[in-house]
Amino acid sequence: MPYEPPPEIAALSLAELAEAVAARKLPPVEKWAPGEVGDSHMEIRADGTWLHEGGVITRPAMVRAFASLLLRDDQGHWLVTPVQKLSMAVEDAAFVATDVTEKDGALAFRLNTDEIVIAGPDHPLTARGVAHTPALYLAVRRGCEARLNRSTYEQLAQIALAHGEDWSVSSQGERFSLVPA
Repeated sequence: MPYEPPPEIAALSLAELAEAVAARKLPPVEKWAPGEVGDSHMEIRADGTWLHEGGVITRPAMVRAFASLLLRDDQGHWLVTPVQKLSMAVEDAAFVATDVTEKDGALAFRLNTDEIVIAGPDHPLTARGVAHTPALYLAVRRGCEARLNRSTYEQLAQIALAHGEDWSVSSQGERFSLVPA
């Protein structure tokens, strides 16, 4: 069955998608140098569920707010404010890619936080794992990634097969293999 993108993505051109992405103002986390370092007591599970002290964070607006403060470096994932840098436990990736659409030579991914990320030079796709059980990741921002969920991987595989049999896709002039190296 062919994939039908959701109406809120399908109706937009690539320029409109890019404009919507650019309009989202994120806090300048990478410019902050907080003096206090600690533990947030937060966790992001592989399925995208956010927890605080073991309890699920059920308010999507809270998850989106916290997600805007995420950063990943060599020591792990962090929730960063101007005053504090708090560690976060992340089982796999900080985000989950839940949808993809191909438009005007680009692949636009929807994340579990309702953000849109357009794959390309600044947001590459990476295949990990082994050929018969690959895991695909999309660079989001500040070192954080989104793992493509099963249905999004299937949608991307359909896009790849529609363009040939080499199991690769292109977005914004970049080519990405869906097979781990």
